[in-house]
Amino acid sequence: MAVAGEFALTCNQMVIRKSSFVSGRSSNLLGGPVQSQKVCFNAWKLKESKAGRLRVNAVTQMEVGTAEDLWSLKGLEKESTLGFDLVSEEELRMKGFMGLRKTKLVCTIGPACCSLEELEKLAQGGMNVARLNMCHNTREWHLDVIRKIKKLNDKGYSVAVMIDTQGSQIHVVDHGAPSSVKAEDGTIWHFATEKFEGYRPLTVKANHEGFSEGIEIGDEIVIDGGMATFEVIEKIGNDLRCKCTDSGLMLPRAKLSFWRDGKLVARNNDLPTISSEDWSDIELGISEGVDFVALSFVKNAEAIKHLKHYLSTNSSKSVKVLAKIECVEALQKLEEIVEASNGIMIARGDLGVEIPLEQIPTVQENIIEVCRQQNKPVIVASQLLESMIEYPTPTRAEVADISEAVRQYADALMLSGESAIGSHGQKALSVLRTTSSRMESWSREESMQASLNQSKLGTSLSDQVAEQICNCAAEMANNLGLDAIFVYTRHGQMATLLSRNRPNPPIFAFTSDNSTRMALNLQWGVTPLLVDLTDDMEANVEKTTGLIKAKGLINEGDTVLIVSDIIPSPASQTLFQSIQVKTVV
Repeated sequence: MAVAGEFALTCNQMVIRKSSFVSGRSSNLLGGPVQSQKVCFNAWKLKESKAGRLRVNAVTQMEVGTAEDLWSLKGLEKESTLGFDLVSEEELRMKGFMGLRKTKLVCTIGPACCSLEELEKLAQGGMNVARLNMCHNTREWHLDVIRKIKKLNDKGYSVAVMIDTQGSQIHVVDHGAPSSVKAEDGTIWHFATEKFEGYRPLTVKANHEGFSEGIEIGDEIVIDGGMATFEVIEKIGNDLRCKCTDSGLMLPRAKLSFWRDGKLVARNNDLPTISSEDWSDIELGISEGVDFVALSFVKNAEAIKHLKHYLSTNSSKSVKVLAKIECVEALQKLEEIVEASNGIMIARGDLGVEIPLEQIPTVQENIIEVCRQQNKPVIVASQLLESMIEYPTPTRAEVADISEAVRQYADALMLSGESAIGSHGQKALSVLRTTSSRMESWSREESMQASLNQSKLGTSLSDQVAEQICNCAAEMANNLGLDAIFVYTRHGQMATLLSRNRPNPPIFAFTSDNSTRMALNLQWGVTPLLVDLTDDMEANVEKTTGLIKAKGLINEGDTVLIVSDIIPSPASQTLFQSIQVKTVV
């Protein structure tokens, strides 16, 4: 039966009004043993009602059909492949749809995990994104790591690559040692701007010649947000002599902050957000086809817009820009920064230096909420499992911290030193994976999604339709207890809109664009799959579901909801989205 309907779009909901009925037997679109219900929106004509609301003339179709061979590979091209990554496929095979982890995991790559073997172990452990901190190591080292990750992806993994710029922070260029140096209480250290080779005892180089300007005797230098503390006891030209007052480790490229009478002394206002070194690193990222650039010490939206424009004109692929929130200025302009960026990283370590420690939990929750309302992925970073740099077991407080980030629906969690230099990187990744999976299960049991409120995003009619469809699709998937959501997408828009709703079933995003696939590696609950798509949506559904069935990853009785933003070429000026519910019988 087909029902012709008139759809009235309001700000908050889509109202369906039945105006006429046409009876008839519908064809079986997939030719297989399923029960199928489909709602299609195909709008050619818009008109305004007397009440001033836009109306869409559309057609709604409800279908129920059966046939013999839906899930067989008959009619599929022999060379058709389904771009499942090895880890997601194995997890789905072992745990089923609801067992798939939804929170994404980011690992910082460093000396402890840069070999091909160690990188593959991290990929097997659930690493979705590999982060390269450009503050550390040489460009040759970074180039080598990027190419090793490409080799892993050629083997069937799907690991996106992120480069993290150095930014305007004053930091230690070198302290002469290959790894960390222990600063003992009472020892006298020399902080110099002179460039020298090799190792000088109790001497470190700063990256900025004017780093000591405005610093007074009695001020404190805090290393990496509290790893060690020094008191300034003498100024010698541009250099400082300092006494260690709190012992601790000083890592290569450790960040410096200056305090006076318990207040932070601003030191980087005259430094650009993107330095000349950053531009060189960005050029390296463009040439090697990285997927994300994380911009450090963002203060406003202008630097983000500038970088996005530069990338769009100089990169052959789509590179997403993430803004790192790690200073007070960023908090003051949070909404405009989130709007301008493709995603956010909450750098709690540096942020915790600039605001009182007790404010970190509420600031984190607020940033996550703003990101979800604007449909931007958000990473919670810094010190999630800091103790595991040295110890094989986390503290219970660290596990609680991870659980809280998952409860707040952060898209991703990030390991820093735990994976880069720690002795137990794989165990730390395992803790993130198991803790997030358990918390996600608890959230489903408590039906926490019901408390989520969504703000309106779309401005154009097509964006509003896509948004409303995804809102309804997520609610339908939850209410009907469906097993999975399949979304067919060119650029990932509807996949992100579905993710924003945090539905219970996992989201499988089928795309023919590898840049889109890698970008979706950071979206909560989305498993991106690379597969050739055509303008024929029914052929896309037939091919992909057939391939999944052939892999034994979907069973009789499984029910999936299908959403698409694929626009047929001849209908490029029309709206075309659809919702289908299919059950294997």
